[in-house]
Formats: sequence, structure tokens, C-alpha cells
Amino acid sequence: MDSHHRNSHDVADTTPLLADTSHNRPKSAIAAVKDELVYATKATLQCSITNVLLICLPLGLYGAEWGFPGWAIFVLNFLAMLPLASILTFSTEQLAAIVGSVAGGLINATFGNAVEMIVGISALKEGEIGIVQSSMIGSILSSILLILGSAFYLAGQDKQTVYINVDVAGILTSLMVISCTSLILPSALRAGDLLAENASGSNGDYILTLSRSTSVILLVFYILYVYFQSVTHADLFAEEESDEGKKLHALSSCAVLILATLGIAASSDALVDSIDGVVEALGISRSFIGLIIVPIVGNAGCFVGTVQWSQTGRINLAISVIVGATLQISLFVTPFLVIVGWIIGRDMSLQFDTFETIVLTMSTLVVSCLVRGGKTNYFEGMLLVATYTIIGVAFFVHPDDV
Repeated sequence: MDSHHRNSHDVADTTPLLADTSHNRPKSAIAAVKDELVYATKATLQCSITNVLLICLPLGLYGAEWGFPGWAIFVLNFLAMLPLASILTFSTEQLAAIVGSVAGGLINATFGNAVEMIVGISALKEGEIGIVQSSMIGSILSSILLILGSAFYLAGQDKQTVYINVDVAGILTSLMVISCTSLILPSALRAGDLLAENASGSNGDYILTLSRSTSVILLVFYILYVYFQSVTHADLFAEEESDEGKKLHALSSCAVLILATLGIAASSDALVDSIDGVVEALGISRSFIGLIIVPIVGNAGCFVGTVQWSQTGRINLAISVIVGATLQISLFVTPFLVIVGWIIGRDMSLQFDTFETIVLTMSTLVVSCLVRGGKTNYFEGMLLVATYTIIGVAFFVHPDDV
């Protein structure tokens, strides 16, 4: 009897406890989701000091409806894309750290230069082919001159000599020289025909054929490069370990990535639509907008990361990311936009402005020589930044009708 009473008592005591536990499970899941949402929002807003400029996003998007002048809309959207680019880089890094090296390499390949791709597609749809071409060259120049020069300067401030991983630097710079040479060939061919006075009146149809064929080859080569970097030789490109603390959940990273991409797409459309207003109001050439201003937006995230890595002594990681971003532009983004133009009926080619071609050639060779040496210092960094400044001034005073 006592045993039966004790068992009944135990069941009576346990049943409410089980009921309470099953009742509380949904609350625990909801609380976890809420905590992750709060943390993801806070971490995203704190990922960069430029996020204070997010207030410019609604102003830039609705500026036309509110009667803002074209130059004001351009400036507002330009400022809004700076924090969006940083957030995009932050979410990409978070997601790549979660899914592993192979998938992470594909994610970085897809979204690493999403800003340039989105702005380029928007400009292509509007027929601004010159802006697209200038922005591609400008993105490469800003990476290998402005950002790399800043990295050398910051890393070498407290040291007489900064040493570089020669093996990785040699591989990356060789790829950079080869890819930039592929971009230069159509321009060189066209220039040679013009000098020989053999250019026909067909507006260089053979240049389009060469550009599209070259673009397909470069895209295939880029797929092989991603496989080489992420799979077969992943240990060679392994990044330096760092304690980055708690990371976002995969779903949170995807949500932030999608929202940042949508924001950039909307803001880039408004920015491209307002280019005419900037040219008319401020007298700035389209070449300067494409070569200097637009690449600053696209490389904002890379620049912020490079500054942090260089100040903490992780110069090899900074160089790897900078040259990798350059390879993405020359091997992936530029040929991708040529193919997109082919599909939508916009005849974008790899025939760049003569001065742009010369500047790209010389800059690539100079950077290749500096990095291959295996060491650098702050003075070389200052020289690269000064070279980029001179190029910027040259395109600022260069009229569009020349």
C-alpha cells in the first residue's frame, strides 16, 4: 500500500514538472532568437564607424521625390554606400568563417566585389559604359596603390623594415600581372590599328569579339583560381589566426548579407541616375567619377579591414586580401560585366582609355616589383599613395571630350 501510495505520489509530483518543461520550450527558443536578433543588430551596427552614415540611405533614395538637386542625391547615396559596403564585408566574413574554407572561398568570390558588380550593372543598364570601364580600372588602381600603400605605411611606421611572405606574394602578383595583361590587350590592339591608320568605320567589331572571348576565358581561369586557393593549396593561403570573439549565426549572417546587398542595389541605381546632375553642377568629368569616386565606395570595406590588419602587424593578410580583390576585379567582375552587357545588348568591351591603360600597366609592374622583394617600409607606402593622388588629379583635370 505504501509502495502504491509512494508511486502515485511520485507520478503526481513529476507530471506538473514535465508539463512545465514542455510549456517552456517554445519560450526558450523564442528567447534565443530574440537574443540572436539583438546581438546581430548590435554587432552589425558596431562593425564600422562609417555606420553613422546610414541615415543618408533614406535621404538618398527619396531625394528625387523630395526635390533634392542631382548632386545632392549623388552625394547622399555615395555616403550611404560606404557603411553598406562595410556591412556587406562584415557579413561575408562572418558567413565564410562559419561554412569553412571551400564554401567561404566561393562566398568571397561572389560577394567580395558585390558593390562594383551592382554599380556596374546599374550603369550598364543606363548605357554608362565609360563609367563602368573607368570604375573597373579605378578599383584596381585604388587597391594596388591607395590601399596597399596605406598598408605599407601603417605597418612600417614603427619598424625600419616590414617582411612579406615571398611565396604567396609571388603567386598573387604573377596572377595579377597576367590578368591585367589580358585586360590591356584589346586596348593595345586597337591603339596599334589607329596608329597604323587601319581602323575601319565599323567601330571595332573585332574588339568586341576579342573582348567577349577573352572574358569567357578569364571567367574560366577565375574558377580555377578559386579552386586552387580554396581546395588544392588552401594551406598556402591560410589566414593568420585571430580572436574575433563571438560570431553571428549563419542565418543572421545571410539576413545581413541580403539586406546590405538590397540596400546597395537601390542606392547604386539612384547614384547612377544622378551622375548627369553632378557633371552639370560641379563640372566633374565622368572619367573622374568612374575612376576615383565609385571605386572608393566599392573598396570601403577592404580599406577598413586593411587598416586594422596593418596596425596589428598582420601585413601578409592585408596583402593577400588586397591582391585577391584585384584579381577578383580583373578575372571575375570585369569579364562578368562584359558578358552581362552582351546579354542585355550593351556593347561593353575591354578597350579602355589610352591613359587608363598606360596607368594600369605601369602601376601593376611597380607593385609587382615592390611586393616580390619580400620586404617594404613606410616610405614605399607613401610613394604608392602619392602616385594614386597624382593619377586622381590627372583625371580630375582631364575633360571628357578629349
